[in-house]
Amino acid sequence: MADSKTKPAKPANKTPPKSPADPAKERAAKRLSYESNSSHEGASASEMSALEEAFKRFAIHGDTRATGKEMHGKNWSKLCKDCHVIDSKNVTITDVDIVFSKIKGKSRTITFDQFKEALQELSKKRFKDKNDEETVEEMHKLVEGKAPVISGVTKAISSPTVSRLTDTSRFTGSHKERFDLTGKGKGKAGREDLVDTSGYVPGYKHAGTYDQKVHGSK
Repeated sequence: MADSKTKPAKPANKTPPKSPADPAKERAAKRLSYESNSSHEGASASEMSALEEAFKRFAIHGDTRATGKEMHGKNWSKLCKDCHVIDSKNVTITDVDIVFSKIKGKSRTITFDQFKEALQELSKKRFKDKNDEETVEEMHKLVEGKAPVISGVTKAISSPTVSRLTDTSRFTGSHKERFDLTGKGKGKAGREDLVDTSGYVPGYKHAGTYDQKVHGSK
């Protein structure tokens, strides 16, 4: 017996077919979205670039193996001195050491994020007449773009010992023979015994005057 029930027909798809997308427009939209996100990220990064650059410069100072990602206590103290975070009035070297020990915890170094925390701690003491937001801003201005101050350049100093050793008038023996009365070196004549072929006795005061007299009388 044939099945008298008929199967219901499937509803027609009323969703209109998508029009073929324009590849050029899709690429342009993606590019605009990427540039928008990149510009936003770049703007936020540039705000901290000067501060982070200063951190890295001081972090690698005096250590050829440093990566610039962490900072030791010695370099932290130097940064605070060179950038005038320490004013010997509101912030002292003791304050700087205490904050570093507090921020670093059990570690020996601090990261850039911990560095910002340390600056924030000191900013409250350094700029007491400003609110919290202004103190951090002023503290960042002291540090941003700065680099370690190089000191300890060797300078020539006058020493009695050095003067005595370099005074040719006090030389004796073979050393004395190497210089004339003015202190100028004689060169080869002061180092080797040269044969005198002038015909005069060595040390004769009037050496060379004979030829002058003979030629002068003619």
